[in-house]
Amino acid sequence: MEDPLSLRALPSWFVVLPDTDAAAAVAAAALAHGAQALPHRSGRPWLVGRWAPPSIVVGDCRGTRVAVLGEHSVTAEAARRAAEAAEESSLSALDRVSARWAGSLHLVASRSGRVRIRGGVVGMRRVFFTDAALPAAGGVSLASDRADVLAELAGAELDDRRLALELLTPGVPHPLSGSPMWRGVHAVPGGHHLTLDSDGRAGKARWWSPPDPHLPLAEGAVRFREALTTAVATRTRGRALVTADLGGLDSTAVCCAAAGGDAKVAAYTAAIHDELGDDAYWARRTTEALGTVEHHVVPASELAMTFDGIDTLDDLLDTPSILTVDRNRRMHIIALAAARGSSLHLTGLGGDELLAGTPARLHALMARHPLTALRDLRGYTAKYQWSRWHVLRQLMDRRSYRAWLARVVRDLDAPPAPPGGPLLDWSAPPRMPGWATPDAVEAVRELLRAHLPEAEPRGRGHGEHQEIAGMDGISQWTRHIGQMAAPLGVTVAAPYYDDRVIEAALAVRPQERITPWRYKPLIVEAMRGVVPEASRARGTKANATFEEEEGLRRHRAALLALCEESRLARMGLVDVEALREWCLGPLSAETGSYLLHPTVACEVWLRSRETAPPRTRP
Repeated sequence: MEDPLSLRALPSWFVVLPDTDAAAAVAAAALAHGAQALPHRSGRPWLVGRWAPPSIVVGDCRGTRVAVLGEHSVTAEAARRAAEAAEESSLSALDRVSARWAGSLHLVASRSGRVRIRGGVVGMRRVFFTDAALPAAGGVSLASDRADVLAELAGAELDDRRLALELLTPGVPHPLSGSPMWRGVHAVPGGHHLTLDSDGRAGKARWWSPPDPHLPLAEGAVRFREALTTAVATRTRGRALVTADLGGLDSTAVCCAAAGGDAKVAAYTAAIHDELGDDAYWARRTTEALGTVEHHVVPASELAMTFDGIDTLDDLLDTPSILTVDRNRRMHIIALAAARGSSLHLTGLGGDELLAGTPARLHALMARHPLTALRDLRGYTAKYQWSRWHVLRQLMDRRSYRAWLARVVRDLDAPPAPPGGPLLDWSAPPRMPGWATPDAVEAVRELLRAHLPEAEPRGRGHGEHQEIAGMDGISQWTRHIGQMAAPLGVTVAAPYYDDRVIEAALAVRPQERITPWRYKPLIVEAMRGVVPEASRARGTKANATFEEEEGLRRHRAALLALCEESRLARMGLVDVEALREWCLGPLSAETGSYLLHPTVACEVWLRSRETAPPRTRP
């Protein structure tokens, strides 16, 4: 282990070790950097890392130990009952016992030499594991909530091919989205658990599947309100102060749910330069009606533009993140929350994928309810001004997900699809940018082709796949915000990504949850009596297109600075002259600046991992 960058610098991480003497050496390496440790019943190290004591509870029953980490309200007694159920049956009994637990959590168990680790159904609570053959692994696999921690402990090398994959726009497709950047380090898919046997060998299996979408909107709204308000209360209970975003309808629902608890709520609204941006107007209406929320509108002039500071960022993330381009803008409010004294900041991220859904649900709806599907199809086509020919072509396309991905592999270096087209396919087809080298394109092609045999959709059909895969991607970005905020001592909580909240939404009939005729009907109905009537039926959504385009002009020099001594160019992945020429050209949010985001993310990530920032908290 040449330079334990993350182990030295990170304020929060944990490693799960198998119950075997073969893990002794890698356990000692983890213990050298961890502040806390828990043993197996055998006495061998089990959980090692750094975590806040209130975030973990442990339950024991004879030969079984259960640990729950994260944002939850699981009591020690509930953890003990879970251990008892696993002791009397098997570790799979934990899925039944925890099926009603609220919050966002990792569930780890040890029984008779066997270890089981589970995260969430999407990317907020991730689990990574290593190959036993890595140089410093000692012949065993180990698991963690961070891929970089595992890479350092087990001696994994950076995988140039995987980094090349991150250059894809608009993102890496499933099943490789969110996978680690190191050879021999792997991600456990959402809704799956990992097991480590007594020899330290790893295996994974599914524990979760999406619910059957059978509930009518009225009944589903009641269940969704209960799930969301419980998710918020789980975070706010027992706190004197919490902070929250207050912008669109999704964050408004979360903020209002928090205002119904005992904690003092300080809400922050980011103003934007666009005169049509009405978040501040609606936020004022909401807080005036509530009468209990401390409200701060952050002027647009105080907020960073897109691309601000990209040549100086040093956040230690375990994967590149396209949030890098908006890092200073997003973190301004988190910094204000920390200065206000908050250790918990609530966000509405996740609401769009879950509540607005996707028109790709029309594929399944056409077979079950053709008249409803045709009516909605006319509505979407008119609303978004889609080409009828393109709509018909996508609806008639019966290719499997694997066949769709095979075409993506073939067309990696083709021109990107024009913006504004229908959204009825498995996903928008990702493309490599024009400055990617032929070697980078071929590396990505080989990597995707190698994973074709395991390429199954994330859900049943186009729509469910799009929604869950979308939540995987955006929750990963939200997780990155949490990693950025951790050194400030702030936990960023996103209740829409909680397992129970996701289940409650996906159980509603899609033709009632997703429609061109109403804006997010599920949250509108669910928040009766929670969100003031003056704001509940809001149907607008602001965007920061101006901030993107002005940021590009204002920070072009920072973009060009990244071209100097480019790490991606050194690796042979980017033609730096082609990239520089692109950065110098006339770009807008609609015509190409978004193509820069993944490349900037990768370049900044490589640079940030060269030197560790000082730890600001113990």
